Amino acid sequence: MPNINKYKYLKALNYTYKLHYNQFRKKTNIPYFFHLSAVSNLIIENGGTTIEAIAGLLHDAVEDQGGQKTLKEISKKFGKKVEKIVLECTDTDVDPKPPWEQRKLDYLKEMKSASQSALFVSLCDKLHNLTSIIEDYKKIKNKLWKRFNAPPKKLFWYYEQLYFNYKKYLKKHQILKTKYLIALKDMRTITLPLA
Repeated sequence: MPNINKYKYLKALNYTYKLHYNQFRKKTNIPYFFHLSAVSNLIIENGGTTIEAIAGLLHDAVEDQGGQKTLKEISKKFGKKVEKIVLECTDTDVDPKPPWEQRKLDYLKEMKSASQSALFVSLCDKLHNLTSIIEDYKKIKNKLWKRFNAPPKKLFWYYEQLYFNYKKYLKKHQILKTKYLIALKDMRTITLPLA
C-alpha cells in the first residue's frame, strides 16, 4: 500500500468538499463529492501516490468550479505536480463549455501526450463513471440516458476510445484496465439495442 500523507490528503479532501458542496451528479440528488472521493479511493487502492490521490479528488475542479482561477488556487495549495495532473484531466476550462463531441475528441487526442499519472487518474475516473452508468441503468433502465449530453451509442463510442488509449499509452495498472474492459462489455450490452 502507498504511504499517503494524511495531513496533505485531509487538506485536499476538505478543499474538494467545499469546492463541490453545491454540485450533484447529473440529474440525481447524489452529492458530486462522493464521485471524487470514490475516484481518489481507487487511486489509493491501486498504489497511487499522495499527489495522484489529491489530483483524483480535484480532477473536475477546473472544469466545473472556476476554470483557470481554480487551477491557480490548486497550484498554490497543492503544488505544480497536482496542478499538471488536474490540467491534463480537464477537457475544458471555459464556460459555457464547447459542444460535447468536440471536447471529447480533443481530450482523446491530448491523451497521447499525457503523463502516466494523468492517465492513471483518468482511468480511475472513467472506470467509476462507467460502473455508475451500469449500476444506474439496472435501477432506471432507459430513463438514464436523459442525464447525458450525448446519445447512448456516442457514450459507448467515447468509453471504448478511452479504453484503446489506456491500453496503448498507460504502461501499468493492468488489473484496472481489465476491470474497465469488463465494464465496457457490460455497457455494450445496454447500449447495443439502442444503436
